[in-house]
Amino acid sequence: METSEILKKVRQIEIKTRGLSNHIFSGQYHSAFKGRGMAFSEVREYQYGDDIRNIDWNVTARFSHPYIKVFDEERELTVALLIDVSGSNEFGTRKRLKEDLMTEIAAVLAFSAIHNNDKVGVIFFSDKIEKFIPPKKGLSHILRIIRELIDFKPESQKTDISGALRFLTNALKKRCTAFLISDFIDTGFEDALKIAGRKHDLVALHIYDVRDQEIPDMGLVRLFNKEAGESIWVDTSSKTVRNYYRNHAAKRLSMLDQAFRKSGVDFARIATGEDYVKPLLGLFKVRGARK
Repeated sequence: METSEILKKVRQIEIKTRGLSNHIFSGQYHSAFKGRGMAFSEVREYQYGDDIRNIDWNVTARFSHPYIKVFDEERELTVALLIDVSGSNEFGTRKRLKEDLMTEIAAVLAFSAIHNNDKVGVIFFSDKIEKFIPPKKGLSHILRIIRELIDFKPESQKTDISGALRFLTNALKKRCTAFLISDFIDTGFEDALKIAGRKHDLVALHIYDVRDQEIPDMGLVRLFNKEAGESIWVDTSSKTVRNYYRNHAAKRLSMLDQAFRKSGVDFARIATGEDYVKPLLGLFKVRGARK
């Protein structure tokens, strides 16, 4: 992609996702992802209804009148975006490819984070760590992330979610909020999910296409697996073949949901053909209600 095209696309995504984060997501994001705790701000005179546990006894004794400590939330978070850049994301049969949807969602989350004065970092992964952008604040940093999302070319087409989660726990020593954005076409990452979920506030965003779940009757077609670099011919006119594909996909979804729940990881499922605003807001509201 030419530099002018990249900059134009960065600007388009900035306008769309920055507007969404400012007008829709930032408040819900703030409620859903809390800071590290409460920091002392000031003292003021005690008022009826104040929590007596917050009385500052030293100041109270000095002025012979009750004063309480006022605390502000320590808002600043570190947010990590784990972006799956494997070959299976270069796929989509509806409005956009999975990788395009991931880019927009990552941009919305990044703008929501900086709107709340949080740091944002990114881990691009395939079956290895393709690139790590350490957490920072600021608009120029976010625009760099979006530019990388648009034009990033991975060295590998395969997927290793376990490796990405292990890198997260090693690279970011302090607890952070981490969004794992993937189509989750991988296996054997359940233990890594539990470990990362215990150390960090981990959220999974499952990006999928309707054709990941079922295939229509299209006759004899060639299906290409980009991650494996292999293609096979499939007779989709066979009801047995279509049912097998659908049942296998349903079983994989059920196992994925079970892995998220056992790990205590919040998750949302977003299709390439749908608006991502509703499922993201739904996730934020559920988390905000629990706080």
